[in-house]
Amino acid sequence: MASRKLFSTRSVLCLKQSTRRISLSSYKCEEAVASQRDLRLSWDYAVEDAIKHVGYQSPFLKLGYMTTDKNVNWNKNIENLKNSGHPMYDTAKILLANGKANVNQMWGIVILLTSKLAGYPATNLWKEDDFDRNSGILKSQRKLAENVEFMTTGDDFHRDGVLNMQHFHKSGMNLDNDNLLIYGNKMAILAGDMLLGYASMEISKIRNYKVTALVAAFARDFAESTFIGDRDIQNNPLPSNPLEKLEVQKANPEIFEEVSSDQIDIMLPFKLHDVMGTAENEWKLRHTLGGASRLGKSCKAALILGKHDEEKQKEAYFIGKHMYLSYRAAKDLNIFRSDVLPASGKFSLISAPLLFHLEEDPSLYDEIRKGLESIDNINFAKIHEAVRNGPGMGKTRDLLSKNSLIAYTLLHKFPNSDCRRILENLMFSLES
Repeated sequence: MASRKLFSTRSVLCLKQSTRRISLSSYKCEEAVASQRDLRLSWDYAVEDAIKHVGYQSPFLKLGYMTTDKNVNWNKNIENLKNSGHPMYDTAKILLANGKANVNQMWGIVILLTSKLAGYPATNLWKEDDFDRNSGILKSQRKLAENVEFMTTGDDFHRDGVLNMQHFHKSGMNLDNDNLLIYGNKMAILAGDMLLGYASMEISKIRNYKVTALVAAFARDFAESTFIGDRDIQNNPLPSNPLEKLEVQKANPEIFEEVSSDQIDIMLPFKLHDVMGTAENEWKLRHTLGGASRLGKSCKAALILGKHDEEKQKEAYFIGKHMYLSYRAAKDLNIFRSDVLPASGKFSLISAPLLFHLEEDPSLYDEIRKGLESIDNINFAKIHEAVRNGPGMGKTRDLLSKNSLIAYTLLHKFPNSDCRRILENLMFSLES
């Protein structure tokens, strides 16, 4: 399958030392969008600014009405799981605390900002009723953003809220139907199905087959992300064994190079060959399938609805994709910036600093190997201490700079505007 890089990786790497200088010097003109102090905007402040600009109310306000229906009694059912140890309880609290969404809301905002950033070139094709009066954004684009958020949260329920009971006695088949573990699984599956079904129905009402095809493509990508690589019995992802890759690489050094996930035809499945076991390639593939594809394809779909040409659609796709990858790299860095473990005592074992560390120190994989049955058997404190003082941190900062630089470059292909300023501030908050 043909593939290409949108930008030369070597060029980006050469610029990585001066990424922040490039980012800052671009704004020293009269139209500068942010001062040095503004560049330290927190993520939350930047999100708040974005919400005000696009007038975005989380669709979870709608979900609030759905879940407070006396026939559903959502809150009571969730509280029944409080002391059960079922993952659905914590998942629901994180995703739907007080009727608000988690970071999933951010992606709906990015879709709307990208829509408004690009504008509406074919003004003669629109009627006044096609636009939201308060924000100046197409109603169809708003519907898309809201329901992408619903779909993302539905997938999160299925991924994080279901307890795999295969290792139980008789795989849990001997448990009563009213057992809380069975009950929690039913809630997680039905909650995810409800959100995915509702969102799919609403997106179909947009009546644009290209948009529907893009939504189907990112749903396929996400499904694929939950199967690739090694996993424990609860389907928690584990990094690939770096030693196996090193042996193959020693035998065939010429066939290994950075694999680009910036493909010519983004509707095709992503290339998996020669990826797993190579830190950056594996990280990019896992998180492109797991989220960057969704945001990128949604931004492209928004510009399809705005009647933009293919080139602008492609730029929107890569803005969304590389913003997501920048966010993931920043999130991975934050895990190891503190000398204290997260409150849960665990963290993602496919985070960028850990994958880069394994590439330099494969011996740490002996500890990860203990989690092949369950990640509960892994000494997370040992891994955390090794990684935060290892070479993976610097390489992850380079990874963040590389993806941020691509997103900045593409944003500057669009006219200077409040939308561009807000998207830039979101990116700056990740690097601060």
